[in-house]
Amino acid sequence: DVQLQASGGGSVQPGGSLRLACVTSGFTFDDYAIGWFRQAPGKEREGVSCLSIPGSLTYYADSVQGRFTISSDSGKSTVYLEMHRLRPEDTAVYYCAAALVRGGVWDPTSPAGYEYWGEGTLVTVSS
Repeated sequence: DVQLQASGGGSVQPGGSLRLACVTSGFTFDDYAIGWFRQAPGKEREGVSCLSIPGSLTYYADSVQGRFTISSDSGKSTVYLEMHRLRPEDTAVYYCAAALVRGGVWDPTSPAGYEYWGEGTLVTVSS
């Protein structure tokens, strides 16, 4: 069975840091792109960052560029999201998702482009 398990969320003050982890299993990790999405109350799910494992291509939303870093450990089939200088507007449930890399035009920010999803982990940034 395919599984994606996101963890690492918590409560931090503005300016703080967290590291999220997405542990995956049940598919060939090196053939997939792993994306991080977030959804705040009353808002649509938005793409935060994505890492295409083949080719190591990355994407960051403008709102997190320079503050968040995505990385992977293929040996552990895990993708990490390092989040620094957190802001109250980063508060959301964060989800990881997996998409088979097929080539061609593909939007890493579109939830519809991902086949598998994990349960979310809550990040709260508040003083």
